Amino acid sequence: MDIAARIRRIPDFPKPGILFYDISTLLIDPQVWRETIRRLAVLARTFRPQLLAAIESRGFLLASPLALELGVGFTMVRKVGKLPGVVVSHSYDLEYGSDTLQMAEGLVPQGARVLVVDDLIATGGTAAATVALLRKVGAEPVGALFLIELTQLGGMARLGVPGQALLRFDGS
Repeated sequence: MDIAARIRRIPDFPKPGILFYDISTLLIDPQVWRETIRRLAVLARTFRPQLLAAIESRGFLLASPLALELGVGFTMVRKVGKLPGVVVSHSYDLEYGSDTLQMAEGLVPQGARVLVVDDLIATGGTAAATVALLRKVGAEPVGALFLIELTQLGGMARLGVPGQALLRFDGS
């Protein structure tokens, strides 16, 4: 099954010059979606995670069925103000500004082997910040897993942990 062929490409979204890789076309087809999760699980098992850390929001779509397939839980990494209760924050710089990620305090056990999960890695800033946030809470980030890597942007090199992607595109 050619999963890459099932991903819709939308030019000039969200702004001119950007080619958006839309995974909605995977989600709508249960056979393709099931196979996507199965293949991601094969990659994920090589990291031997005890927990997944999913990046808001499309990372949640991947991590939920993936966690079930692996028999592990997952925690959400979100933007400021999206999580209830006490949170741990990590601010980071972007190309044009800064942002902050948060996790609920006390959900990730000290020393837990955690795999970062998101739909796409481009420059790697948000994923690298997630790795830093996991270290801040005492977890052991063991790697990062993505459905799509935009290879020309070099994001995997910024992570500070091993990374894998099911699909690789040059972004054009």
